[in-house]
Amino acid sequence: MHADRLFQGIVPLPAPTARPAGAPIRVGYVSSDLHEHATAYLIAELFERHDRNHFEIHAYSYGENDGSPMRRRIEAAIGENFVDAREMATTALADRIRGDAIDVLIDLKGYTLYSRNDVFAYRAAPIQVNFLGFPGSLGSRNYDYVIGDPIVTPLEHADGFTEKIAQLANCYQPNDRRRPVVAPSDRARWGLPQDAFVFCCFNSNYKITPQIFDRWCSLLRQVDDTVLWLFVANPQARKNILAEAQLRGIDPGRLFWASGLPLADHLARIQAADLFLDTLPVNAHTTASDALWAGLPVLTVLGESFASRVAASLLIAAGLPELVAADLDNYERIALELARERGRLLELRERLAASRETCALFDSARYTRDFEALIARMVERHDLRLRPEHLLSVTPGLPALR
Repeated sequence: MHADRLFQGIVPLPAPTARPAGAPIRVGYVSSDLHEHATAYLIAELFERHDRNHFEIHAYSYGENDGSPMRRRIEAAIGENFVDAREMATTALADRIRGDAIDVLIDLKGYTLYSRNDVFAYRAAPIQVNFLGFPGSLGSRNYDYVIGDPIVTPLEHADGFTEKIAQLANCYQPNDRRRPVVAPSDRARWGLPQDAFVFCCFNSNYKITPQIFDRWCSLLRQVDDTVLWLFVANPQARKNILAEAQLRGIDPGRLFWASGLPLADHLARIQAADLFLDTLPVNAHTTASDALWAGLPVLTVLGESFASRVAASLLIAAGLPELVAADLDNYERIALELARERGRLLELRERLAASRETCALFDSARYTRDFEALIARMVERHDLRLRPEHLLSVTPGLPALR
């Protein structure tokens, strides 16, 4: 496999000694994103809620120390086992992890910017896991498990993974209930028309394909008092999107633009929209969680890959399965219905607001218990000298889709 050939010159460390019976399970997280970053926004509360009676938590951070409240929060949650590894060479970091006798080493990066997959090639821990940062298989024998759920990693997709699938009962994505709950801001602050129906998408621009943009423009053509509000990363992206809209017969005045903001301001801003339109084949991830936390319904299409099923998993855990479309035709049809029958949309928003305190998506205590139970199953197999195997949830999979 190509991924393994990249590290074929690396000689793994000798096998570690057996874990002492009854000892706490030592879990190590490896990431460059333990500061103001989407990954940190999701995982901070998991770090805080880990059961220290049964788990010893370590973090190996090789990214920027931005001195932010999020960085300080994570350092406080991990305590003395937080390792600033920015200056550590790969061999030194692998040796440190082995010296800490980590049982389960979790890669929060995968193949994203500043990844350190070479550390995992040293087999610094007996169980190595792909989780959260990369929505797919890493295609490498250096990883034993990928953590997913019955939606993003159904067993029938196992042939697409070199890792064994380990399913959580509900959505694989952790969430932070300490995110601010912010009052909505007025549309005038963002230059939006007060009475229009506002479709929005705050996904990264690279996720907007011609096929999905065709559907968005079709919606604008079919319902007059609608506008499209998009996040743009740079002036060239805005210029390109405007040109594509004009090619599809859309007046540039019906497109509105948003730039990056601190999280609390973003959560206030996004409530000014009516419906978040997701992208395919790469869905919203943290962006969708933020929208749902703020009370904004998200409409998605169930795809065939991990990355194209994330929003479906989020919506089902939030109790809104009717916003998971079976295909793009139904995606467009549901969006049209909601733009034309705004009482239905109001009912969805009310349900979302009412369930925020009780739905599985934002139940951090339940999530932590399920996550720890899954890690314990991995360790139990290893302690019994059993090879990694699929660890499946008994939770039912997909409901019927529209």
